[in-house]
Amino acid sequence: MNQNSIRKFYNYLRFRRNLLRYSLKKVKSYEIVLLWLKSMLTRSQFLILSGILVGVTCGFAGVVLKSLVHYIHYVIAHKVHFEEQVFFYILFPFLGIVITTLVVILFFKGQDKKGIALILYEIAQNSSVVSSVKMYSQIVQSAITVGLGGSAGLESPIAVTGAAIGSNFAQTYKMDYRERTLLLAAGATAGIASAFNAPIAGMMFAFEILLTGVVFSDFIPLVVSAVCGSLISKVLLQEEVLFQFKSRNPFDYHNIPFYLFLGIFCGLYARYFVLIAKYIDEFFHGLKITRIQRAMLGGAILSILCVLYPPLFGEGYDTIKAITNGQIQHVIENSFFRFIGYREWVVIVFVALICLLKAFSASITIFSGGNGGNFAPSLFAGGSLGYVFALLCVQAGITNVPVNNLVIVGMAGVMSGVLYAPLTAIFLIAESTSGYDLFIPLMIVSVISFLIAKWFSPISPDLRNLAEQGKIFTKEHDRNLLSLLHILDLIDKDVQTINVNATQEELAELVRTGKRNMIAVMDGNKKLVGIISLDDIRPLLFNPSVYDLLTVPNLMKEPSVVISDFDSVVSVVKKFDETGAWNLPVVKTTGEFVGFISKSGILNSYRQLLRAHSG
Repeated sequence: MNQNSIRKFYNYLRFRRNLLRYSLKKVKSYEIVLLWLKSMLTRSQFLILSGILVGVTCGFAGVVLKSLVHYIHYVIAHKVHFEEQVFFYILFPFLGIVITTLVVILFFKGQDKKGIALILYEIAQNSSVVSSVKMYSQIVQSAITVGLGGSAGLESPIAVTGAAIGSNFAQTYKMDYRERTLLLAAGATAGIASAFNAPIAGMMFAFEILLTGVVFSDFIPLVVSAVCGSLISKVLLQEEVLFQFKSRNPFDYHNIPFYLFLGIFCGLYARYFVLIAKYIDEFFHGLKITRIQRAMLGGAILSILCVLYPPLFGEGYDTIKAITNGQIQHVIENSFFRFIGYREWVVIVFVALICLLKAFSASITIFSGGNGGNFAPSLFAGGSLGYVFALLCVQAGITNVPVNNLVIVGMAGVMSGVLYAPLTAIFLIAESTSGYDLFIPLMIVSVISFLIAKWFSPISPDLRNLAEQGKIFTKEHDRNLLSLLHILDLIDKDVQTINVNATQEELAELVRTGKRNMIAVMDGNKKLVGIISLDDIRPLLFNPSVYDLLTVPNLMKEPSVVISDFDSVVSVVKKFDETGAWNLPVVKTTGEFVGFISKSGILNSYRQLLRAHSG
């Protein structure tokens, strides 16, 4: 029997084993086909096939979400008639947030976790296992919120949906942690690619945000997934549904000073945006009211903002398209600014106000009970900021101001500073606008904005708390691996204990029969009062002159450091380094002794993780 025949026979046996593993549950016909393919293909080949399937599925999910939102927009704009347009903006944003909150409570058991932080948490703390509910819950919730006028974006919900699809595909076919994480990222990549028809930007999003601190050698599944998601979106969605701007000016290196100053403004505005989001989040979660009341309050505030400034209604891409096409007068005509008149200073004030208020409207939408993300709001705000900056330059008497370029590049600048993702912002705008000739200004503005944002806060404020708690990965690979370890799994509970009032004979018997080097001294309530080390008492055992001193109170020492059962492994390692100890006691918050943790135990577990994550 030749080697090829042996391989085919082995693959057949593997297929039979996998099929037997699934026999206890209902297996669909296509799953049988994929199980057979998994047994016949190599690991790399099956990963590429998986990337294609996940990418196509996520592309369809993105198309469904975008189409739902635009259909809802069409219905409320053309089928529902109001005598006064003001009632349109009062009613629908309010309903969007309230209905979304009701749907979460009634159909999704109150589980409203959303956003990129959710994906990062599942990667770091849940072995990249995402609930299957997330494959459709984000579509339903964000379609209602944004479709009815919520001032947020669809891209984060699409990314979460894609991540859930990729994770559940990997779970179905029993893939390991590394493969699950890769397909999770592939799903999110395809989601972003389908939202913007920008496959490279989707890949940059995965590498820059999702896979931070995760070492990977496989990236082809990400590529094919991004391409598939983008193709599905390109084929099925009509042109006006996609995020595309064709109007721009040729790049002129003489305009570099414009981009340098715009980069600074984008960085400062991005800091303003994230601070407003933080304060709005704290405000709503600090209110002692029910979730429905919170949604009603947020919906009411958002409706008022939309009445005053209609461009805050929905994602806002139409407004940016109107600006780049020179149709700002049509935008103003729908607001109360039309009563003031169409003058240059009116336009500047109007656009500046909607730029400032977009941070409020987006944060209110998301944190009061709606579902959405900051992709679209940051792009909208960046385009508005670029337009205001361009108009100010024109008013200052500067000639040859590249207005459209500043609008387009401003979108990348603010997005870079808000999301801490300069590469994603650069490629997103370059692909969406076919503006590859604007790479230099895109890089200038995005990098300056990113550096300013990093100067204020090294970690994105949205993720800072989770990062400090060790619940998401950072660029520190060693710390990421340590965060995967849990204190309760490392505690050695097979320990020797003795009562503080025990006799010399009881202590001697414990030393004679025990197999441990550390003895925990307890009081009557099983609380730790000290530790006896055999290394300390061994020299005294054979010295008769000090025999009377060999009592538990005399021999025990107060532990230099005590570990709580809620401490992170990262903090425990730091305590080991500070004390130089090899064993430290663990106690509950009540003071009850649990056991010991050894430095060697942590090192062994770390080596196992390193081996598993570096293959």
